[in-house]
Amino acid sequence: MRQVLVVHYSQTGQLGRLVQSVCTPLLARDDVQVDFLSVQPAKPYPFPWPFLTFFSIFPETVLMRPEPLQPLQVDPGKRYDLVILAYQVWFLSPSRPITSFLATPEAAQLLNNTPVVTLIGCRNMWLMAQEKLKARLDALGARLVDNIVLTDECGTAASFLATPLWMFTGRQQPFTCIPKAGISEAEIAAAQRFGVAIGARLAQAGPIEQPMLRGLGAVRVDEKLIASERVGTRSFKAWGTLLAALGPQHSVRRRVGLVVYIAFLLSLILTVVPITALLKKLLAPLTRNRILREKAYFAAPSGE
Repeated sequence: MRQVLVVHYSQTGQLGRLVQSVCTPLLARDDVQVDFLSVQPAKPYPFPWPFLTFFSIFPETVLMRPEPLQPLQVDPGKRYDLVILAYQVWFLSPSRPITSFLATPEAAQLLNNTPVVTLIGCRNMWLMAQEKLKARLDALGARLVDNIVLTDECGTAASFLATPLWMFTGRQQPFTCIPKAGISEAEIAAAQRFGVAIGARLAQAGPIEQPMLRGLGAVRVDEKLIASERVGTRSFKAWGTLLAALGPQHSVRRRVGLVVYIAFLLSLILTVVPITALLKKLLAPLTRNRILREKAYFAAPSGE
């Protein structure tokens, strides 16, 4: 019997539903055993988030500093044929509970020489978070064979307001004049197709070494966001290092620094981001081939 481990952390419950959708076809098979590992911080995060508390975890998240976790309910000595690693994107980085899991001795044992499928549910920007995660998987000796990404249905512009409102109010659509945040339930349900393909491959003999999800629309790369993500990631790392140096999460100095940073971030979004988008549009004919190469790189290994 094939053994599959699903590692996940879902704060709002949306990623949990996505995990269940992908895994439903696997759970229906008699030749596949699926174990679930829900990663939980030792000190749970609030939801909805208080405004400054949300930003207070920014430095440790972007610097990928691990935090204490609740005991992991898993046998690290068990060998799995496949690990599905499901995560959210926080501040252009994998969520802190998931990066903390990757820093544990259990993860080192479970992932070494093991094929991994990453499963992302996020607003829209995931490229740099996946790059960070790929580096961690490589360091652990894991083999990334596929990537699945589902993003908010309301689009980039609307989600800029809709998603933070969800985080701060706990409601996906607190105001009727603003589109509903989150991934559409239809897309979540349609994600069962990935589980069907994974199950079909598991039914075959031999270790999983090649992508299983090509041609299924596992990812969509928005070329307009590539440059913005790179600039944002560099900025986040610089600010994260500075804010972490100011003191612990709830210190007065860090909170003052956070207020300055939030003002800077808003001004950046309202000025630099639109100008960058305009320049990219004007230069598009000159950079088309490079963009196509970058899209193919970020879409790998599953492809668009």
